[in-house]
Order: sequence, then structure tokens, then C-alpha cells
Amino acid sequence: MFEMPRAEFEDAVRDALDEVPPELTALMDNVVVLVEDHAPADDPTLLGLYEGIPLTERTSFYAAGSLPDRITIYRLPTLEICETRDDVVEEVAITVVHEIAHHFGIDDDRLHELGWD
Repeated sequence: MFEMPRAEFEDAVRDALDEVPPELTALMDNVVVLVEDHAPADDPTLLGLYEGIPLTERTSFYAAGSLPDRITIYRLPTLEICETRDDVVEEVAITVVHEIAHHFGIDDDRLHELGWD
């Protein structure tokens, strides 16, 4: 397990978001990215989670005043599988892209086909 303060981990998440092409981030709608230390108790090794209504599933019933979708990146499970700072930065970047893909309606099977395991 690699040790990294929360602020530094949040910086890694911010940097990963900055690497997402602007043409994609411009399409992201009503989504917030958060960092939590612990994954849900029912899946303690989870690195990230998208909660919301993917853009591909939104209908006219999706109101402008809807609460934002949430992308949560879990710090401690990520640090648990990493040995270096570079490992953390790489894993965070992969997880951020993975969860953003869910926001765009891309499922795990398609991500696997694309090499985003």
C-alpha cells in the first residue's frame, strides 16, 4: 500500500480530469466528481463509482433542476493496490476515464473491449 495524503490524492484526481479532452468535458452535463476515503461496505475494493442517469438515457423528464450525477473516486482502495506515486496517478486516471465513460452511457463490457480494465 502506498501512502498519500488526501490533498495530494485530490490533486491527482484534478490532474486526471484536466487530461480529459475539452471536447468531452464540454459535453458532460450536471455531474460532480468527489473523493471519498472508503468504498461502500458491500464492495470495499471498488476504486470508483458513477451514480446517476447516463446522458444516453436522459429523456425529456430529466429536469434542469435535477441533482447532479456523482462520480466518486475512492482513495484508500486505490492506494491499497498501488506501490508508487506514479501507480496512483495512473490508476486514478484510468478510474476517472472509466467513470466518465459511464456518464456517457458506455458500459463495463464496452470499456473492457476498448482496453479500459
